[in-house]
Amino acid sequence: MNEPFLQTVSMCLVLTSVAAVELRKLTISTLAYALQALLIVTLLLSFAAMNPALYWWAGTAFITKAVLVPWALFWAIPKDDDREPPPVIGFAPSVIIATLLILGFFRLTHLHAGWLAPLAKHPALQTNLAVAATVFVLGIFCVLTRRDAIKTVIGLCLLENGVHLSLVSLAPELPETALFGIATEVVVTAWLLLYVIVGVRQSFGTTDTFKLNELRR
Repeated sequence: MNEPFLQTVSMCLVLTSVAAVELRKLTISTLAYALQALLIVTLLLSFAAMNPALYWWAGTAFITKAVLVPWALFWAIPKDDDREPPPVIGFAPSVIIATLLILGFFRLTHLHAGWLAPLAKHPALQTNLAVAATVFVLGIFCVLTRRDAIKTVIGLCLLENGVHLSLVSLAPELPETALFGIATEVVVTAWLLLYVIVGVRQSFGTTDTFKLNELRR
């Protein structure tokens, strides 16, 4: 296990999460998510040396996270204007809050990785667990602060990526880890949500959740 390489990949996962959340153009946010999916596949392949079952999970993750979900997102993004509505929090405060979340949750999880994941004795796995918590929290932050429905789906996908990263960090050597990972892919949920969002945009002309609430009244 190449520890510096894995830690570099883990740090890139945080950067792609920030890009997916903070960048206002939905196409670029989707590309950031797709890059993160490829990084997750890379991590799974790296850990597969200790658990060959992870090869199956890596293949599934590539098809679902790196291909199908980005494809669905690109299909759902408006072709004439891919810029999301202004979020609840402005750009500068949002970046500051995201940075504080990264520093806080990464440090907190990394300090207590020993009892959070007794099986993750390797430093690279402990770092990966801290990154998983950070990606999870950034996903929640995206869901809570973005007005665009498509951006909310991206946040949900980030949240799910954090869960999957934590799975492989908590018990990397158990064959059941790969089974849980494959079983909890949210590609069908993402597709259904995006299908509904496209239908809503065709009916009301917007995916801004604030405007949709006003229309309902």
